[in-house]
Amino acid sequence: MSANSRIPPIQCLLTFEALARLRSVTQAAEELCVTPSAVSHRVKQLEQIIGTKLFGRSDFSLTTEGIEYLAHVREGLVSLQRFPSANNTSGRRKLRLAVTPTFARSILMPRLKHFLEAYPEIDITLQVSIPLLDVVAEDADLTVRFGTGRYSDVEHVCLAKDDVTPLASPAWVRKNGPFSSAEELQGMALLRSPLEPWRTWFAAHDLDWPEPTDGSSFNDIGLMCDAAAQDLGVGLIRTKLGAPWLESGQLVRLFERSVPSPHAHYLCWRTGTMERWECAAFADWLKSALA
Repeated sequence: MSANSRIPPIQCLLTFEALARLRSVTQAAEELCVTPSAVSHRVKQLEQIIGTKLFGRSDFSLTTEGIEYLAHVREGLVSLQRFPSANNTSGRRKLRLAVTPTFARSILMPRLKHFLEAYPEIDITLQVSIPLLDVVAEDADLTVRFGTGRYSDVEHVCLAKDDVTPLASPAWVRKNGPFSSAEELQGMALLRSPLEPWRTWFAAHDLDWPEPTDGSSFNDIGLMCDAAAQDLGVGLIRTKLGAPWLESGQLVRLFERSVPSPHAHYLCWRTGTMERWECAAFADWLKSALA
């Protein structure tokens, strides 16, 4: 079943019916025992799935398409009520995620509360995967991979591209800077990672320098950020992943310019996974949250 033809989650249909009937986000949230933001998110998700605007104005009056769709939804819900054993909407749903460490720390965790508020019936098991190697501790329903995107074993969608730029601690920059050109990095302590080769930065600045082979190396960008924050050198770091360190002042930019990274984060899943509504709901939410 393709993403465009899948059946919407039952929670979205119940929320749409309640909001169409009550014409109040607050009242619909109270009836469904969810937050108002959950009501808004579920209706938005439903509209995205079916490709149709259901509500026309802020008073929650239905569009022509919304009126027609509501009749079909109510008919379907009545049919499901005749078979309560097949309509178990109160049970907990389990969702297993495997996510690369710094993506989880910098990007997912600050946003995860919003998903759990929108879908309180979903329990998440979060485990760490190793970037590029795609090693996970257990089997996962959805996996965030970091790499080139050439994955023949799974279906996938690009979540986030990013730029890279050299970052270091303020104390390190005061001692070794200031820096006005990329050439001034020559001879400096460059922290290394197979996830972000320095040749990306060198090539963008027309520097015919080899990839550094000396100095500390890290297979996790978060660890490299921590090392740079401890005055150990300069890390070539993705701006989105490095945001917590930049916002806290632990790291600062050496240059204004950033250059595109050759790698990106991808959400991956096995064929058939998106037929489970909790998996589809999380995928839709994550793509929307990062848009």
